[in-house]
Amino acid sequence: MQLIVIVFLGALLGFLYGSYTDGFIFSTNICLFAGLTLIMPSLFKFELKDVMLAWEHKWLMVKGFLVNYLLLPLFALAIGLSTGDFGIAAGLFLLSVLGGGGMVMHWIKRSGGDTSFGFLLLFVNLLAISLSLLMLHLFAMYTAPYFEVEYDEAVTISRFARPVIILLIVIPFIASRVIRFIPPLMDQIIKYKKFISQGSIFIILFYLFGLQSSQQLVEIYDFEPELFFVALVTVIVFYALVVAASTWIYNLDSAQERAAYWQSVTRYITLALVITTFSAGTFGISMLLPIMFSYLVQIPLSVVIAHKYMPEGKA
Repeated sequence: MQLIVIVFLGALLGFLYGSYTDGFIFSTNICLFAGLTLIMPSLFKFELKDVMLAWEHKWLMVKGFLVNYLLLPLFALAIGLSTGDFGIAAGLFLLSVLGGGGMVMHWIKRSGGDTSFGFLLLFVNLLAISLSLLMLHLFAMYTAPYFEVEYDEAVTISRFARPVIILLIVIPFIASRVIRFIPPLMDQIIKYKKFISQGSIFIILFYLFGLQSSQQLVEIYDFEPELFFVALVTVIVFYALVVAASTWIYNLDSAQERAAYWQSVTRYITLALVITTFSAGTFGISMLLPIMFSYLVQIPLSVVIAHKYMPEGKA
């Protein structure tokens, strides 16, 4: 509930700030900020020796990869095509190819999953961001004619791949390795990780919803208010399919499969929101709508699932 309030206030206050001022101009520094505050702390406990777990659980890795980069994108594609809106479909597809998230390790630990394997999966998903961006690019190329819109390859999302990878993967990983050599600093960051995460989410949402481009949401509400309802229903249906499929596919009696389950059930929403700011000009501002509503759906859903599968004695 606390995180939901933070998300709501960050988005609302940021939007109001943009409404009554000139708003923010987008800077890639927000990606660096997200990488250092949301991603880097999650990498402290990642050990290179954990890579061996990939071989030990290779078939689970393959299964998780097929779920996250084949099945879920197919769900998003089918649902997105039914919306009739290129932006909403693109936003949902982006969510479908970004597994895990800043809170995923919390849910894995809370529900008794294998945290070492969870860290490995989180790291693999981060490395796969380039694949996710490529898939979004291919999605746009082949669905633009269906939506009767133009997708200019000269301004595609693929041109943002390099800065996103550097700012969200390379620098946070290097920073995490450096800080590991400063135990007092690392201990303080881990101790206050929850507050750092929540504070950074508030700042990121305040900034992104305070952008000049975000004010175009008012135009959508004025001229196409039904898109808000369409986006909400789209997100609910998508998560329902994701949870149903993941619960059927993964063996939740296994700590490793439980970790993989969370990497599929949760989407990296904040990362999707950051990437959306790069690409909203290409796909339309309505791309922001499914990302917004996913906060309202995923967080309460994760709480319910974690409570259901929480080991006895830890409730």
